[in-house]
Amino acid sequence: MKLKDVKWRAMSGYDVATIHAIAAVVHPGFFETPQVLAERQRLYPTGAHLLEVNDRPVGYVLSHPWRLGTLPALNSLLGTIPADADTYYVHDLALLPLARGIGAAAHIVKALSKHAKARGFTTMSLIAVNASQGFWETHGFAVEHLPALTQKLLSYEPSARFMVKR
Repeated sequence: MKLKDVKWRAMSGYDVATIHAIAAVVHPGFFETPQVLAERQRLYPTGAHLLEVNDRPVGYVLSHPWRLGTLPALNSLLGTIPADADTYYVHDLALLPLARGIGAAAHIVKALSKHAKARGFTTMSLIAVNASQGFWETHGFAVEHLPALTQKLLSYEPSARFMVKR
């Protein structure tokens, strides 16, 4: 990362209100309840991180194992992580504008990729929204067109894309 006093730390349950507030700014069109965000953190705490700049929360990432070619519905509880999970799914990477361009997103994507590989996942997957497709492509993700996902992707936005890194 390019700046001093910028760090990713493990997210805790106490951070849910903070990440909900960040999500409201970064993803106003993709509402998720605090309960959904808290469940993602609780089900897979290893994949939940908070970005701080000078000890101020400015971003977060939520990620977890999932099944390739399927997508959790927006604003839905998972219940459990599937026992047959075969991909590492990046549910959300959100940075406030002041945290963009400092290398923090690239840093956490690299860390998540190492984690996924260490856990034996041969793929990572996500839904690119908010014109983020180019960012994900620079990190090795490519759009995959799966007709079965068309309606679910449209529930996000018309330009939402399912992406996979192999």
